[in-house]
Amino acid sequence: IALGTLSGGWKIIKTMGTRITKVTPFEGVAAETAGAVTLFLTENLKIPVSTTHTITGAIIGVGATKRLSAVRWGVTINLLWAWILTILVSALAAALIYFIFNMFL
Repeated sequence: IALGTLSGGWKIIKTMGTRITKVTPFEGVAAETAGAVTLFLTENLKIPVSTTHTITGAIIGVGATKRLSAVRWGVTINLLWAWILTILVSALAAALIYFIFNMFL
């Protein structure tokens, strides 16, 4: 996980801060606060949620308050596809690695 963050973290920061919608410092504080409140509530309700998904939704929400067209929906849809594919690819990779290990152990 650390290697992934080191190699691609700057892309994530750029996408979150400028590509979804342009975020001002005030909007960033609002998004972070909304994300924190959401995480606090879901934790208390014992609902497992992703921090990344939570802050992404908050950034989209902040952008949508300006106007819906301020959100780059194409970027948002690409993020959704990336999340779906990441889950599927990780599941398939884990299954494959398990079967390979199981053959030799």
